[in-house]
Amino acid sequence: MKTYEIVLFDLDGTLTDSGEGIVNTMKETLRHYGISMEGKVEMDRFIGPPLKETLMQYYGFSKEKATEAMVYFRERYPKRGIYENYVYEGIEELLSRLRRGGFRLAVATSKPEIFAKEVLRYFRLESYFEAVAGALMDDSRSKKYDVILHCLELLEVRDRSRVVMVGDRKHDVEGAAKAGIDCIGVLYGYGTEEELTGAGAAHIAKKAEDIARILEVL
Repeated sequence: MKTYEIVLFDLDGTLTDSGEGIVNTMKETLRHYGISMEGKVEMDRFIGPPLKETLMQYYGFSKEKATEAMVYFRERYPKRGIYENYVYEGIEELLSRLRRGGFRLAVATSKPEIFAKEVLRYFRLESYFEAVAGALMDDSRSKKYDVILHCLELLEVRDRSRVVMVGDRKHDVEGAAKAGIDCIGVLYGYGTEEELTGAGAAHIAKKAEDIARILEVL
């Protein structure tokens, strides 16, 4: 098995379950446009991928309308939705083990960076990470590939063969592959095994303990 030294974590659906807050705020946003969001499958679309991309793909929003909707969403999300969230079981222990094992850790998320840092601060997880890379509020850095590249720059990575991404959606896997790094797909978040393996995940983890096993820190 390949030896990794740097681990990039997705945030939503990987470190924390942010579904309730994102869905509640997105419901309010869609209601603003006269759209009703129903059903788990429809709601889960919004957890992980860039929200603007989801609005355009599934709701037919133009780029301009999706941008406008994101302004509406981002005005409301920090007031309540950002805190309708919890850390997945075993995650803090995993992070602690990895740090003790000498791994360098960072967060690479499609969530706006300012929100990601607040979530990590709120749950007292920020001390585990050397860097936090996220989307910018003007959408100039929102694709997962772009976020990962920025994260690698922050870490001053020279050998990408020693880096692995951990995420729960195909966007994590595809973004990692484009950046030339492997990805561990997790099944406790919002993606399916079919989605993750189909996108080319190098490993699959059902729970946090499996990530530790893959990284050989048990």
